[in-house]
Amino acid sequence: MRRSYGLLGRFQHPAQVIVTGFAAVALIGTALLASPIATESGESAGWLTALFTATSAVCVTGLVVVDTATHWSAFGEWVIAGLIQVGGLGIMTLATLFTVLVTGRLGLRARMFAQAETKTLHMTDVRHVVRKVVVFSLVCEAVAALVLTGRFLLGYGEPFGRALYLGVFHAISAFNNAGFALWPDSLMRYVTDPWICLTIAIAVIVGGLGFPVAFELLRSWRRPGRWSVLTRITVGVTVVLLAGGTLVFLATEWRNPRTLGALDDSGKLLAGFFTAVMPRTAGFNSLDLAAMYPTSWLATDLLMFIGGGSAGTAGGIKVTTFGLLAFVIWAEMRGEREVHVGHRRLTEAAQRQAVSISLVSIALVAVSTYVLLALTPHSLDRVLFEVVSAFGTAGLSTGITADVTPAGQVLLTLLMFIGRTGPLTLGSALALKDRVRNYQLPEERVIVG
Repeated sequence: MRRSYGLLGRFQHPAQVIVTGFAAVALIGTALLASPIATESGESAGWLTALFTATSAVCVTGLVVVDTATHWSAFGEWVIAGLIQVGGLGIMTLATLFTVLVTGRLGLRARMFAQAETKTLHMTDVRHVVRKVVVFSLVCEAVAALVLTGRFLLGYGEPFGRALYLGVFHAISAFNNAGFALWPDSLMRYVTDPWICLTIAIAVIVGGLGFPVAFELLRSWRRPGRWSVLTRITVGVTVVLLAGGTLVFLATEWRNPRTLGALDDSGKLLAGFFTAVMPRTAGFNSLDLAAMYPTSWLATDLLMFIGGGSAGTAGGIKVTTFGLLAFVIWAEMRGEREVHVGHRRLTEAAQRQAVSISLVSIALVAVSTYVLLALTPHSLDRVLFEVVSAFGTAGLSTGITADVTPAGQVLLTLLMFIGRTGPLTLGSALALKDRVRNYQLPEERVIVG
């Protein structure tokens, strides 16, 4: 007898549930933000503005078409914070936690869904991992909120209630790599404040590492020799990108009077590091991005496209994908048939997945840039920046988001959604079943290059 699983039984692949879950939360957020009580004026924001903002929040992007602090009421801001939290943890992570708390059990199908969202390697570990994910996230957010609240309270004379509100909101936004801020200039007013900038930067880095890597580092941070391939690649590439990005921004913007040029040396170092961290798909900015040189925009495009760690709150193709491609290229240049990382051999499936994700992402960015160029009067460098920011769920902008046409905003909304759920996840969710070839065709060599 075939057993029915209700709504979950309608889906044949966990990815379908993940995509549907994110879409459902985005639509719920749209309905809440479209209500009159969500705005300061008491009038509806309109469905497109509500949809864009809700999708940006649940996809932890940070792109906005209206100023968060002045347009939305306290209710609207808490809706945005809630969407960020749900999007950061992942629909299936929360659903799995609720299943465990309510029933005390976790069925095989629910384990599969949670495994697909949390990227755990063993299905038997899902229940334990989900609990750790939630606790770890809340603890990190609480620590960041505590530091930020204290700084706003003692350093800027904010009333305790306002300081706590600012601290909690920005801690949630930072750890989940969302980049929503409650000031029109993001964090530009705090560009030389290490308590605020470093706290938010650290929260962004920790949230963007990915939960499996963060857990492994907590267990064995003193024994790098025991790290898995995932942790080695993630930590190694992250350090290289942060250091390289900092040096690039310092070298490019050091004498720019509208960015780093107006700061002292210590302020330049802090702002350069902060600017290198944010393209990990966080979305905050302490410098005026519109005043940066085009070379800095290009560097930011590359960092946003790569993004952060797998199974974390960051977007992009992920540093793991980027690192795997680097090892594949190195092995090919050396004429080796197999790809090795440390003392481990990478599977062909992982190599194919890295190549597929990269090529699909490049094609999506290229096509979207072409379409958005046709829909807006802005230059290629600004449009490319906006597209990569939306796809990488970074939330950084040169200031053209609000000027994009309604059709362009719909395109950016789709890009944010695809960037969060993942090109291959979305594709597999649309497929009814996997195709299995039961035969092999004759092999033939093809000229490449």
